[in-house]
Amino acid sequence: MVIQKLSLIEGAKQATGLTVIIDVFRAISVENYLFSWGIDKVIAVGSLDRARELKALHPDYVLIGERKGVKCEGFDFGNSPSQIMGADLKGKTAVHTTSAGTQGIANAVHADGMLVGCLCNAAATAAYIREQAPDTVSLVAMGNGGIREAKEDLLCADYIESLLTGSPIDMAAQVKALETDGGEHFFDPAKAAVFPTEDFRMSTRWDRFPYVLGASPFEKPGEAVIRILAEYPDTVRREA
Repeated sequence: MVIQKLSLIEGAKQATGLTVIIDVFRAISVENYLFSWGIDKVIAVGSLDRARELKALHPDYVLIGERKGVKCEGFDFGNSPSQIMGADLKGKTAVHTTSAGTQGIANAVHADGMLVGCLCNAAATAAYIREQAPDTVSLVAMGNGGIREAKEDLLCADYIESLLTGSPIDMAAQVKALETDGGEHFFDPAKAAVFPTEDFRMSTRWDRFPYVLGASPFEKPGEAVIRILAEYPDTVRREA
């Protein structure tokens, strides 16, 4: 198995084989929590206009999204798992658009298959990849806005690679380091309304969920429906 580690929107464009789009803070983490709260499916789109169009066609859809971290105008929720928690989402469809994660999905046009991953479902994602045994795996760390590398996404790519190659990483130490180098904005009281500290905690609970999330084409180019492909309960960490 050839493992490629790529970054940002340009990396998504270069991805081949079974591709994992990684966005830890917070897009893919949000999607994992949405499924744990009973959402039926997530439609990932690249543009705000398209998200609003789908909402107009389907008023029961839930709009979730951000630009520069801030909830988009007229949306039901921003990209904050702690601020969505407690909402009645069972059986519903969410339309999700973000600055990085959904842009990776839109740009990975050469992928043979696509997964979306974060620290919360890293071990389950690795278990699925091992089971599928593809010739090539592309791990795409989407970074900040898809244009600047982010340490949490690079860590997630490294962690999935370590699980595939059997090279352990001290995840507790690496996650702790993110508090002051990569995730420090979640600990800034002046930014608490947009970046709650609890979002950091929720997004860095590695191996919290057993879900393998797959992305398949939707109605227009670059759009995808995200659903649970498989579950690996044995990959969930008790401490998570």
